[in-house]
Amino acid sequence: MVSTRLTDLRRPVVLFAFSGWNDAGDAATGVIDHLTEHYETEFAFQLDPDEYYDLTENRPVLVRGSDGERSIQWATTEVLIARMPDQDLVLVNGPEPNLRWKAFSSALVSAFRSVAPVRVIAMGAMLADAPHSRPVPVSEDGTDYEGPSGIVGVLAAACRDAGLTTTSLWASVPHYVAEPPNPKATLALVQRVGEFLAEPLVVGDLPEVAATWEARVSELVTEDADVTEYVTGLEQRYDTAEATGDEIAYEFERYLRRRGR
Repeated sequence: MVSTRLTDLRRPVVLFAFSGWNDAGDAATGVIDHLTEHYETEFAFQLDPDEYYDLTENRPVLVRGSDGERSIQWATTEVLIARMPDQDLVLVNGPEPNLRWKAFSSALVSAFRSVAPVRVIAMGAMLADAPHSRPVPVSEDGTDYEGPSGIVGVLAAACRDAGLTTTSLWASVPHYVAEPPNPKATLALVQRVGEFLAEPLVVGDLPEVAATWEARVSELVTEDADVTEYVTGLEQRYDTAEATGDEIAYEFERYLRRRGR
């Protein structure tokens, strides 16, 4: 299964994100999309969708190519290589799998070990009581949360068990503006990922897009007095105390309860 394209990489770092339960506002998968747009990227391999996806839940999609011919796109996890000037990134992206999570994680960890990455970075986003008008909190690893996990947590644990240096980054997305995309949260994750790399990441127009998004949300908030009061309370809480590990865990638990888990 391991592609020959995954050999002889330069100081490789693995980044993974999965759409669905782990990805409020599409913030984490937005990082993968951003990187594929701004760096030379090549396909390495994909996992067999029949092995890991319930195709009645993640249905294939008919698409028409530039030549007018129709083809089927299957729900699957893809592995890509992004070429930075002095470093290579292995990008892993797809819907959260429905089936065989242990085998799914084992297959990806096997591929990662063949790469011998200097670091694996897991990315996710959760709904939280975070104001849209303040910097996006991004937690790193170590909250004391115990409870249900998505594939991001499962795969990150499998990477650590395999002896890979692994970091988990979670962005907090305002629950009152949960509809994707959330470019501000994506930008926050891009910037945090850049701190772990040997060279800074290109942000492109993300700062401008994030500022436009924030201004639009602020405009909508002012149209409802109750929402305005609520957001003002969140802002005051944010301004008077930085989030602690306990608070982040609490927000994650609230997120899970909202999802009915």
